[in-house]
Amino acid sequence: MAPTDTDFRLYLVTSGTDRHTVDTAAKVAAAGAGVVQVRAKDLSTRDLLSLVTECATAVHRANPQTKVVVDDRADVAYAARRTGAPVNGVHLGQDDLPPDAARDMLGPDALIGLTTGTLPLVEAAEEFHQSHPGVIDYIGAGPFRPTPTKDSGRAPIGVEGYRPLVTATSLPVVAIGDVTPDDVAALSATGIAGCAMVRALMHADKPGELARRALESFGSE
Repeated sequence: MAPTDTDFRLYLVTSGTDRHTVDTAAKVAAAGAGVVQVRAKDLSTRDLLSLVTECATAVHRANPQTKVVVDDRADVAYAARRTGAPVNGVHLGQDDLPPDAARDMLGPDALIGLTTGTLPLVEAAEEFHQSHPGVIDYIGAGPFRPTPTKDSGRAPIGVEGYRPLVTATSLPVVAIGDVTPDDVAALSATGIAGCAMVRALMHADKPGELARRALESFGSE
């Protein structure tokens, strides 16, 4: 199981593949984000490894407490860690490497998340967690609302939809899907562990300021 000091309250999912991606990740980490997920689904494996390494290095320099995970690709996370890059783990989709295989690959200290988004998927993740403790560290659940950055094929959850998901699992739940800082207070009141943001931070003129605002809002209702 990963270290228990992971702060999920603000979780950045990157977009883009250029210097802006790296710089924004560092600014959001410096503002206090607990997790940065590097996501670039269309990059080649080599280019993704390069981006992950660059982002992880910049994030660690900005805030050593921020955890960096790779979207989908446990192999890339493994390769980055082998080179000494400060990469903490992987966030897996339902069709990616099984969580127990990713844990075997990345080791006991890695941070491993799993995408869910419906009550049956959350219940399945919890059942797996009970039978394989220490494999999954948290689950992502979305979409909160429809989003152009990822078509999950699942219906939007909405604020109140998170309460039964949180109740159904002992794992930390991170809300995702076009979440903005204005949504954080209401979402945090449902019992989720954190909010993942993509466009709200990646497209912001001042991502650090927005990140701080989101953190201040978490738990304010």
